[in-house]
Amino acid sequence: MALTSGLGGQLSIDLGALARNWRALDKVSAGALTGAVVKADAYGTGITMASKALHAAGARFFFTATPDEGMAVRAAVPDAHIFILNGLYPGAANLYIRQNLMPIISSMAMLEEWLAKCLERNEAYPSAFHFDTGMNRLGFRLNEATLVRDRIQALGYAPQMVMSHLACADQPSHEKNRTQLALFGSVMTQFPGIPASLANSAGMMTGRDYHFQMVRPGIALYGGRAVNGRKNPMAPVVTLHVPIVQVKEARTGETVGYGASHALSRDSRLAILSHGYADGFLRSLSASNTRPGGKVVIRGKVCPVIGKVSMDQVTVDITELGPDNIPNPGEGAEVLGNLLGVDDLADAGGTIGYEILTSLKGRYSRNYVGDGNLPPG
Repeated sequence: MALTSGLGGQLSIDLGALARNWRALDKVSAGALTGAVVKADAYGTGITMASKALHAAGARFFFTATPDEGMAVRAAVPDAHIFILNGLYPGAANLYIRQNLMPIISSMAMLEEWLAKCLERNEAYPSAFHFDTGMNRLGFRLNEATLVRDRIQALGYAPQMVMSHLACADQPSHEKNRTQLALFGSVMTQFPGIPASLANSAGMMTGRDYHFQMVRPGIALYGGRAVNGRKNPMAPVVTLHVPIVQVKEARTGETVGYGASHALSRDSRLAILSHGYADGFLRSLSASNTRPGGKVVIRGKVCPVIGKVSMDQVTVDITELGPDNIPNPGEGAEVLGNLLGVDDLADAGGTIGYEILTSLKGRYSRNYVGDGNLPPG
């Protein structure tokens, strides 16, 4: 693949695949509403275009981490219902109200600030409540459930939803899943008639007991693996090609990259890519003589990274392509695509697909394909 002259890498986002993934998950959720988590720039795919495609597919409930992200969704999808996962930022209630954003309230301080604003304006502005069932991240403590219930009942206020978050849903047999499910059930007895939400992507695939009235898929929408040890059923959404800038010969015993951690065991042909950890190709994808690293695809063949990943460059051994199949400078190397997906890269780098996707902020152009039935404009 030849890349456009003068450009760096080319990131392609398949909005049609994104829409198909949402529709497939919506079928899995059955009686529950299916939201869409679009935080972190829609997992690196672009929050504006991703939100439009998801809305065209049928999504109406969106989850972002921050109010800034929520405002980006509001601009893209004016009729969206938008929840802010990180809750109510102190002093920002007027912004949430003006933008019609729903904070997911997780502390008594947040609750009191939100209720005070509702009383000041004599209107029950919508929000959701988050209870911590074992993550020890955001959320009311379980022993605050009665206090929260009594406080809102005294004012006649009801949240739009009560939620919690699973710590180990990517391991369906983990005992903590059932423990959290039971604890969440005990919380919900304090809020009868209020919709509940517990399942992220992995929780959706763990079992229908976790679905309640709303599910919140994230990583699965973007083609990432949600559950460890299972074949990933989701369509890939992202492909990435980066340019080869030089092909060179190197001799047995010579070393490659910083630290001289990889010495060549044979005469080799190397391709130098214009791509590095500044572009989201993690330094943990480096290789040495004692540890394999990442891989890329060149002319249809998987080729190994050798030496340390630099800020701007990666070295790849292309010897196995043969002497009659030497790529030219300007040709593209496939970092993500059909042969090597997000999770393949993550496994090689000792991380998770989430980090790979959200690291795709490098020096490359974005190309959106397959509109997912986007409306005009």
